[in-house]
Order: sequence, then structure tokens, then C-alpha cells
Amino acid sequence: MLVYNSKEWFTSTMFFHRTDTFRRLLPFILIMALYSWAIAYWELEYLKLSEKSWIKNITIVHSLLGFVLSLLLVFRTNTAYDRWWEARKQWGTLTNISRTLAYKLNSFLDADDKVSRNFYRKALPLYADTLFNFLRSDYTKFMLDEKEHPELADLDEKKHGPNQIASLIFKKTNNLYKNGQLSGEQFIIINDELQNLTNVCGACERIKNTPIPLSYSSFIKKFIIIYSVTLPVGYVFSMGYFVIAAVPFIFYVLASLELIGESIEEPFGTDTDDLPIDKISSNIKKHVKELILP
Repeated sequence: MLVYNSKEWFTSTMFFHRTDTFRRLLPFILIMALYSWAIAYWELEYLKLSEKSWIKNITIVHSLLGFVLSLLLVFRTNTAYDRWWEARKQWGTLTNISRTLAYKLNSFLDADDKVSRNFYRKALPLYADTLFNFLRSDYTKFMLDEKEHPELADLDEKKHGPNQIASLIFKKTNNLYKNGQLSGEQFIIINDELQNLTNVCGACERIKNTPIPLSYSSFIKKFIIIYSVTLPVGYVFSMGYFVIAAVPFIFYVLASLELIGESIEEPFGTDTDDLPIDKISSNIKKHVKELILP
């Protein structure tokens, strides 16, 4: 995720960053400009059509469809941003849950119980690390500390990583309760927080595994292409050869909105606009170690 000054106009308008849509659309913009020139030349020079031709009335259709297309694109980008913001809220919740568990466990555990303290100092950040890798890849990569805890060394990478970590944490907490190291009230408090960890994981999986319906996304792309391709046919009579610049620009604006929606609808990737879940995971690890004293 790129941190920038939203009030800085010069940098935003004069420079193209890595994910700028203009870079990605440049070949298509050039093709659209060449196509517009061919249509203008064909109608004005070859067919020698005049402004009295019925073809100029196509612009009326474009005016009506342009309003419909704008509504579709607004809905598209809003839906994609809702997914991005929901993902950010879930990782904010995960951060708060990890902190809450850390300071509660630090108070509940005996100061002399070094084994349990060491376990939770590693297990809580490991849940965030595992969820981070789980969302970014098709397999789970475990990032253990230098001193491996024996209960964390037997994890099966072929299984659901976050579930394994949550299961180990709950098992450890349940054993502490059975041994009388945690009271019933304390166990209930910790159990509620552990359930919230799984809720966050499920919400992130829902976002990752449920993309925008293919039929909707495909329809918008087809709509943009057909709309842009037919623009020079009617506007040649009112704009002349200026359609060579106007039509590619309109195509650039419409296609950019669709590309922006595609970029932010998957918030767990590695693009500049995606969430910095690796940084959030590192912060969770730092905060947990600060709160649970060794």
C-alpha cells in the first residue's frame, strides 16, 4: 500500500505511478485513436457523407447509454471499495483482538509461568502471520520465531493454517483452565476473544473467495468496448477529425474506472492499492511481545 499526500495535486497529475491505468491502457488507447482516424477518413473522404445522413443520429443513442454506463461504473467502483474497506476493518479488528488477548493473558497468567507466556507470545502473532500468508497464497507458510515452540512445530502446511493456530491456542487455554491456572470467568473471557479470531478469518475468506460475479464484470467490459467503438461513427459529423483525440480519451476514462474497480476488489494482493497486511501482521507481533511479558 502506497502512503501519499492526497492534497498534493502536482505529483498525482504529473507523474505516473506503477499501477496507473494510463500505462496499462496505452496500447488500447493508440489502437482506439487509429480506429477513430480510419472511421473518420472512411465516412468523410471515402463515403463523403454529409451532416444530413441518418448516421449522425447515433449520437442520441450514445447520450442515453452514456448515462446508464456511468451508473453501472459508479456501482462497480463503490462495490469494489466496499470490499476493500471491509477487509481493512477486519484486519483492524484482528489487531484489536490480538492486543486485547495479549494484555488480558499477561494479567491472567502467573508471572512464573514462562512456558505459557512464551507460547502466547509466539502463537498470537503467528495467527496473523498465518492468515496473511493464507490470504496471499494457495498454501500456508509458517513464520516461526528463532526458538521454535514444540507445540507449533507439528503444524501441517496442507491444512487450513489459521484454524490450526486457533485450535492450538484454544487447546492450550483449555489445559490451563483444567489445571486451575485460569478461573472459569477468565476462561470465558479468553474464549470469546478466540472466537472473534475465527470470525475475522471467515470474513477475510468470504472477501477473497467471492469475487464480483463474472456476468456483471463481463457485461461492463463489453458495454465499454461497444460504446467506445461506435462513438466515432456518429460524432464524426459534429467533431470531424477531432474524434481521433476525443474517442480515445473517453475510452481511457471509462476503462480506467473498470480497472480501478478490478484493482481494489481484491484487497489481499501485492498491488500498490492493496492492503499492507504484511505490515499489519508485523505490528501485531511487535505489540503482542510488548504486552505479554516474558
